[in-house]
Amino acid sequence: MKTAKDWKKIYSASAFQKNDIYDGHDLGVRCTAEGTAFLLWSPCAEAVTLYFYKDGSSGQAYKSIPMQKEDKGVWAYWTGTELHGIYYDYEVTIDGETRRTADPYARACGINGNRSMAVNLERTNPEGWDEDKAPKRPTENIIYELHVKEFSWDESGGFPKECRGKYRAFLCDDTTLYGDGVHKTGCAYLKELGVTHVQLMPVYDYGSVDEAGNEEEFNWGYDPVNYNVPEGSYATDAADGEVRIREMKEMVQSLHRQGFRVIMDVVYNHTYSLDSWLQRTVPWYYYRVNEDGTASDGSACGNDTANERSMCADYILDSVLYWAREYHIDGFRFDLMGLLDLELMNRIRQELDLRYGKGEKLLYGEPWAAGASAIEGNAKGALKENLELLDENIGIFCDNTRNAVKGSVFDVDKIGFVNGAAGLEEDILKSVRAWQETREVGAKSPAQIITYVSAHDNQTLWDKITDTVPDKKMRMRINKMTAAVYMTCQGNLFLLSGEEFARTKNGLDNTYKEPVSLNCLDWKRAWENRELVEYYKGLIALRKRLPGLCDKSPDAWKRIGDMWTETFAVGFSVDNRQDSMQEVRQDSEREIRQERTDTGWETLYIIYNSRPESLKVRLLEGTWSVLADEESSFKWRSLQEIANTAIVAPSSVLILGKNNRRK
Repeated sequence: MKTAKDWKKIYSASAFQKNDIYDGHDLGVRCTAEGTAFLLWSPCAEAVTLYFYKDGSSGQAYKSIPMQKEDKGVWAYWTGTELHGIYYDYEVTIDGETRRTADPYARACGINGNRSMAVNLERTNPEGWDEDKAPKRPTENIIYELHVKEFSWDESGGFPKECRGKYRAFLCDDTTLYGDGVHKTGCAYLKELGVTHVQLMPVYDYGSVDEAGNEEEFNWGYDPVNYNVPEGSYATDAADGEVRIREMKEMVQSLHRQGFRVIMDVVYNHTYSLDSWLQRTVPWYYYRVNEDGTASDGSACGNDTANERSMCADYILDSVLYWAREYHIDGFRFDLMGLLDLELMNRIRQELDLRYGKGEKLLYGEPWAAGASAIEGNAKGALKENLELLDENIGIFCDNTRNAVKGSVFDVDKIGFVNGAAGLEEDILKSVRAWQETREVGAKSPAQIITYVSAHDNQTLWDKITDTVPDKKMRMRINKMTAAVYMTCQGNLFLLSGEEFARTKNGLDNTYKEPVSLNCLDWKRAWENRELVEYYKGLIALRKRLPGLCDKSPDAWKRIGDMWTETFAVGFSVDNRQDSMQEVRQDSEREIRQERTDTGWETLYIIYNSRPESLKVRLLEGTWSVLADEESSFKWRSLQEIANTAIVAPSSVLILGKNNRRK
């Protein structure tokens, strides 16, 4: 039997590159009223047999068909019959060993994904799907990270029982706390909060939850099995391969109708198991191999995909384009993007731009890996250190900002600027400018930076504050300050669902397989902590009216001036004039100008004070309107004015605005 090293030599040989690399983009099954075609790439196979089933999980095959080998390692079968709803798998003989496998290119499957299903995708479209469109591009991106099951599982959300934990919960646009008809939850709540983009944690078919098991079984889902099929545990019927497709489309359609764009969390850096459909059809082609012949494990999940190889790169590109086309997905968040070849990431960006318009689809990811990876040849990972080589419209999660603001996510006791650490003032100013013109990151523009302080990984913001701030009365104040700091930094804003109502996971930092009762959103907290929710709401609404902070052009950093620092204090001004923006999107220019120029605040002055006592600051010349302070982030709706000096309360942010033309 050949070893991983043997296979690596075969795939690296010029003969393989010349004779066995398929350049088509039609692998898998294409099922229409005119017929059904099956194409499987397995260049080293000696024989491939196709099996048909009437059921997605049990029963014997009712038909077997030897497939024909064609050029470039492709095995094919075509019939003039529409086989919609028929389940299938393959028997593949390679190097004398015969194994059963599902289709790595499958677009539908049975329960738990062990059998693939032929599907005429037109039959899965909900009513009105052809007319479904994303809302217009917003003036500013407010990205809200959600897990499908977490979103609606708790009874407090007021969702119908049959929808809880399912795609269909997102079709409910008028849920309230325990159904009281007063306190909004779910999508209605998110709309009031000001969210523009819902980022869904993995919704492809993953392997860590038994779709036929206990409904309470839970996992984050970073365990891909069938990359191009929706997860079945979120469907009302996981056994019927058509249901999960239709219900995911209905979810996207409903979110669009309610004013949200939809971002998909994708995990192309590893598979749930090394014994994947990819491995069974082309052994070791899709995986990186160390010099000693072991599987590379830069993902800390047991394997790394060899996405620098042409067929693996095409697989990932085709998958992204498929989700964008078939499911109308508006953006992609890449897990451990540092393990992906940066040329592939740039290629994905270019292809999305070509089809949908420059920057229309958001693209960003984690610019790190969990460890070293055996990437081949001269390929480079899409790491933070290679940011200058990435397209300017590929964003990265900025851990520099996260750590400067609240402290380390790996060391609970290591604090940041808001919870008492000195010496971080310059890093805070760099965060304000989205790390443009800096040695540490060197972003080309704020479009490359995801500004955030909490995500599904690590502790929630509230839990970090609880563990680092002994004074219980100060915790809520510091949470408000944290939000005000990162929401007055340039970049794309991102927050973990529930951050705005002090979401807690009882201090745990890695709840990927903890019970759903711990992970789910407790909608009661949104009303118990409504003072904090209102503060976030005001900051988000204000942010959307500040072009000086929303500017994503390469020269945006030049808007920040009059910078100063003292121990535990930072101040700066912002050129907030709309006409100084370098780039205004043509498709919504009128809308942007209407919303922003009406504010009249041509200059902003922002002060961060993390001291436990008040700070007296001499103001720049003129009369200033108070836009937000420690008490309210809605001060911009009133006419409170100050001049000469300002008193900034302990552990708070003061945001001021001035109309330079006012006499």
